[in-house]
Amino acid sequence: MREYLLTLCITAAVTYLLTGPVRKFAIVAGAMPEIRARDVHREPTPRLGGIAMFFGLCAGLLVADHLTNLSEVFEKSNEPRALLSGAALIWLIGVLDDKFEIDALIKLGGQMIAAGVMVVQGLTILWIPLPGVGTVALTQWQGTLLTVALVVITINAVNFVDGLDGLAAGMVCIAAAAFFMYAYRIWYSYGIEAAAPASLFAAILMGMCLGFLPHNMHPARIFMGDSGSMLIGLVLAAGAISVTGQVDPDLMNLFSGSERNAVHQMVPVYIPLVMPLTIIAIPAADLILAIVRRTWRGQSPFAADRGHLHHRLLEIGHSHSRAVLIMYFFSALIAFGALAYSVNAASMWIVLSVVFLSAIGLVLLLLPRFTPRAPRWAEGFVPPRYRRRKAATVTASGSETAAAANEGEDADEERVPVTAGASGVNGATALGSRSRTR
Repeated sequence: MREYLLTLCITAAVTYLLTGPVRKFAIVAGAMPEIRARDVHREPTPRLGGIAMFFGLCAGLLVADHLTNLSEVFEKSNEPRALLSGAALIWLIGVLDDKFEIDALIKLGGQMIAAGVMVVQGLTILWIPLPGVGTVALTQWQGTLLTVALVVITINAVNFVDGLDGLAAGMVCIAAAAFFMYAYRIWYSYGIEAAAPASLFAAILMGMCLGFLPHNMHPARIFMGDSGSMLIGLVLAAGAISVTGQVDPDLMNLFSGSERNAVHQMVPVYIPLVMPLTIIAIPAADLILAIVRRTWRGQSPFAADRGHLHHRLLEIGHSHSRAVLIMYFFSALIAFGALAYSVNAASMWIVLSVVFLSAIGLVLLLLPRFTPRAPRWAEGFVPPRYRRRKAATVTASGSETAAAANEGEDADEERVPVTAGASGVNGATALGSRSRTR
């Protein structure tokens, strides 16, 4: 575990330290497109954040290769090299798209080629466990098609949800944390070495997201762009493929005891079929709804619009930050709920807890204008937007100030455009300080 934590910290540190220089490079390179109709940010913001995330991935793999225990993953498996090859290809396509905005079909073809590169090097689904049937071995073509489909779906699901500051990185980080706990349990509890690559991929993915999030939280100084969203989507899919199709369920020795006990014990085997879907449940739902919505209107499934889930949260009155936190909440609920169920499927408390937390989430959705206020004694320790408003003095200037403050409850989301340094840069200029929220 110490080596996993060290790899995570190194990945996060490299990603964090490189994001600042990458941001300046993106501004100089002109990777800062004009604001589109579907965008929610107000000022042009540099992209290419995926460059820092890719080098964080490389640093994590390099460090892990020189550690005592994790180096065995590289000796016994070719999956880390397969991941690096596929990641390099998808990252290059993303960088070109961030700069030149290449066609959607070309990106789709690149995603399939990147998945094929990983399959050729051994990162593929060899068998799947089916309830009531057992372990089903797949032919080479079946495994290849299933692997490519999972990679493409995951990449596009993450790419579709990347619409608000910090949303994609935070949701993938939550999913990676749940997946790491699941894969590490299989490796540590059952002694199955085949789960070690998936644990490594999840730890590195968490580091990539955690290192990038400080620069990407609202108001974002830089966007990850397609170079980042497709990259973390591919790493997430690689971990799911590794633990789903590489770990042999027979090695867990779960087929013992009564039929009822065997059913409960086999849950950790069946969870790989569900876990990849739960960790991208919200992005996948957004992807399916977008395809249905655009096809129903007679548009291309790749046509952009403002009908995504995060756009709808903004439309019903949630602030930018609150919409992101709500998406975080439901992602964590689904991912960690499935993880808890895999640990103890017979516990009714897990089901009741998930139902209770789901009810809390629905209440949050129905209170878009609710802003918690801190007590008087704690106002000095919280941001201004959580403090109680003081009564305005009845003067001409005071009336104008009160009217401006009462125009909307989400005054904390208003940002002052930056005028120093390079004009039109979101959050902060390359040389100036970061703008502050009110």
